[in-house]
Amino acid sequence: MRQTPHFITNDEQVVKRLIRENPWATYVSNTASGLVASHYATLLEEDAEGISIVSHFGRPDEQLHELGQHEMLVIVQGPHGYISPGWYAEGDVIPTWNHVTAHLYGTPEVLGDDENFEVLQRLVDHFESRMPHPVSLDYDEQHARRIARGTVGLRIRVTRMDARLKLSQNKPAEVRDTIITALAADGPYAQPGLADEMRRIHPSHPDAGS
Repeated sequence: MRQTPHFITNDEQVVKRLIRENPWATYVSNTASGLVASHYATLLEEDAEGISIVSHFGRPDEQLHELGQHEMLVIVQGPHGYISPGWYAEGDVIPTWNHVTAHLYGTPEVLGDDENFEVLQRLVDHFESRMPHPVSLDYDEQHARRIARGTVGLRIRVTRMDARLKLSQNKPAEVRDTIITALAADGPYAQPGLADEMRRIHPSHPDAGS
């Protein structure tokens, strides 16, 4: 990403929240055959030191990515949206795009069959927990284990990261307040999630904490 120091965050807790709230991640590998990208549901390992994530790949993606042979980039994208200069002070006519994004780097650890199945169970249980009648792989474990053979589990312990919160920090407080209000409204570029992210780092906004 572009080197903009005032948008960078090194706060692991901020990045962990981003992963929790945006579990659909992009996995990128620079392989012997060129660049490869895939998209998979991802879970943060809450009890791990540092930042550690687990996921599963459908076969043959693990071969295409050469899993475990080199460093991988994982992109986690949070709320983002167009910022109109109509929300700025008069005379400021250059639009931009606000976003919350993390680039995570690490070499994947390929999981054994049993741990892969445990990860699959955790993924299903995590997302099913919001359902009125959650489904579990335990309902038919034998069948689920057969299906699991078509997947490969992986763990990435993040060794470095590049995380950005580009949330109009370079604008005056009154302009930021106007942007937050516009994003939270019903206009053509409404993005309530992005407004929430801005409130977190600009707590002076009247709606902060609401």
